Amino acid sequence: MSFDVLAPHYTWLETVLAGPKLQRCRIAWLEELAGCRDILIAGVGHGHFLRRCAQRFPRARVTAIDASARMLDHAERGARRAGIGSEQVTFVHAALPAWSPPKASFDAVVTPFFLDCFPPAELNAVVTSLARAARPQARWLVSDFAVPERGSARLRALAVHALMYAFFRRLTRIRARRVTAPDGFLQAHGFTLAGRTTSEWGLLHSDLWLRHEA
Repeated sequence: MSFDVLAPHYTWLETVLAGPKLQRCRIAWLEELAGCRDILIAGVGHGHFLRRCAQRFPRARVTAIDASARMLDHAERGARRAGIGSEQVTFVHAALPAWSPPKASFDAVVTPFFLDCFPPAELNAVVTSLARAARPQARWLVSDFAVPERGSARLRALAVHALMYAFFRRLTRIRARRVTAPDGFLQAHGFTLAGRTTSEWGLLHSDLWLRHEA
C-alpha cells in the first residue's frame, strides 16, 4: 500500500471533490487536545490536521507518521511554510502495523481518514499497536467515513464507498474493500466513545474516544 502516486495531487483532489468537509471532520474535536503534551498523528497525509493542531497547541510535541514518503514530504514542507519547527514536530516514515511506537508515550492519538484503509484483521493490529503507544488516560480522535444503518443515506454511502474503494485500491493498492468500524477494537483497549458528530447524511463521522485506565 502506497499513496506516493497520489501525493502531488491529494490536496486539490480533496478540494474539488469534498471542499472543506473533510477538514471540518478532522478538526471537529481539536479542542479536546488542550493540555496534551505528546500527540501521535497516524496517517498524517498532507498534514492538514497537523498544521491546525501544531498552531493551536504550540507547546505540544507532535509525532507524525505516514507510510508514504511523498505524503510525508508534503506534510513537512507545509509545516515549515506555516512556521512549525522541527523542535515541535517529528516526522516518521513508517507503515502500520509493522511500526512499533514507543509504549505509553502519547496522551493523544489522532487517526484522520486513516483507519478506513485497513481490512478487519489488519485494522485490529493497527489499533492494537497505536493503543500500546497511548497512555492510561489518553484521548483518541477518529475522523473517517461511515455507512448509515438504513434508508437512502445508507444507499448513498454504499455507492460513494464503492467508487472510493475502487479508485484507491487501483491507485494505492489499499487492502480494504469496505470501511470497517473500529469501535470494537478501541473498546477492547480501554477506550470509551465520549462524543460523535456526523455530517453528509452520515457519510462522515468524527469521534472522541477516552481511555480510563487505572
